Amino acid sequence: MTLVAFALVLWGFGWWLNTRLAEGPRSGTRAIRLAIPLIFGATILVVWELVVRGLEVPLVILPAPSLIAARVAGSLPILWADFVQTFVKGALSGYLIGCGAAFLMAVAVDRSEFLRLGLLPVGNFVAALPIVGTAPILVMWFGFDWQSKAAVVVVMVFFPMLVNTVAGLRETTAMQRDLMETYAASYWQSFFKLRLPAAMPFIFNGLKISTTLALIGAIVAEFFGSPTLGMGFRISTSVGQLALDMVWAEIVVAALAGTLFYGLVALIEHHVTFWHPSQRR
Repeated sequence: MTLVAFALVLWGFGWWLNTRLAEGPRSGTRAIRLAIPLIFGATILVVWELVVRGLEVPLVILPAPSLIAARVAGSLPILWADFVQTFVKGALSGYLIGCGAAFLMAVAVDRSEFLRLGLLPVGNFVAALPIVGTAPILVMWFGFDWQSKAAVVVVMVFFPMLVNTVAGLRETTAMQRDLMETYAASYWQSFFKLRLPAAMPFIFNGLKISTTLALIGAIVAEFFGSPTLGMGFRISTSVGQLALDMVWAEIVVAALAGTLFYGLVALIEHHVTFWHPSQRR
C-alpha cells in the first residue's frame, strides 16, 4: 500500500504542476504546450506502474508499463512485421484509395444535383452499417490477405471523407460565386481558385477523421481472417494465450502509429490552410 499512497501523492503533484503551467503567464509558449501533455503522460505511466505493483495486480488483468516496454523491446521483429502488414499494407493503402475515390466522387456530386440527393442518403446508410457485419463479407470476397483489410478501410473512410468534402465545396457564398461568374471564370477556374481553397478545412477534417477509422478498420478486419501476421491477428491469438503483455505491446504500436499518422495530416493541414482562422495562434 505504500506504493499506492506514493502514487496518489505523485498524481496530486503532477496535477498541481500541470495546473500551474497551464494557468501561468507563459502558458501559450510552444515549450509549455509541449511540456504539459508530456508531464501528464509520464505521470499516468508512473502511477500505473506503482498501483499495479503495489496492489499486485495479476499479469492477465493489467501488466505494468515496464513489462509492456520489455515485451516491446524483445519483440521488435514481430511488431514491425505486424505493423507493415496492418498499417502499411492494409490501413494506408485503403486510406489512400478510399479518400482519393471520395474526393473524386465529391466533385461529381457537387456538379450533379441528382447524385447529391440520391447518393448522400445511401452513403449515410452504408456508413451506419457495423464493421463487424461488413468485415466478414469483405474478407470472404477479397481473401484473407491485406487486400480484404484495405477494402474494409475503403468502406469506412469513403463516406466520412465524401460528406466533409461535399460540405466544403458548398461552403462558398452565392456572392463569391457570382463574382467569379462576372469575371467569366469557367467551372474549373472557379473550382481551383475559389471553391477548393475554401473547402480545404473540411477536406482535412475528413482526412483526420479517416486516419483513426483506417487503423481501427484494418485491425478489426483481421479478427475475421488473416494470415499469421498483423496487429489484429496478434491481439486475437495473444488474448487466447493470456499473453496480455503482447496484447498491450500491439496496442502501444497501434497507438503510436495512429498518433503519428494523425499528426502528419494535421501538420500538412497547418501548412496548407495557414490562412484559416483555426490555424492562427
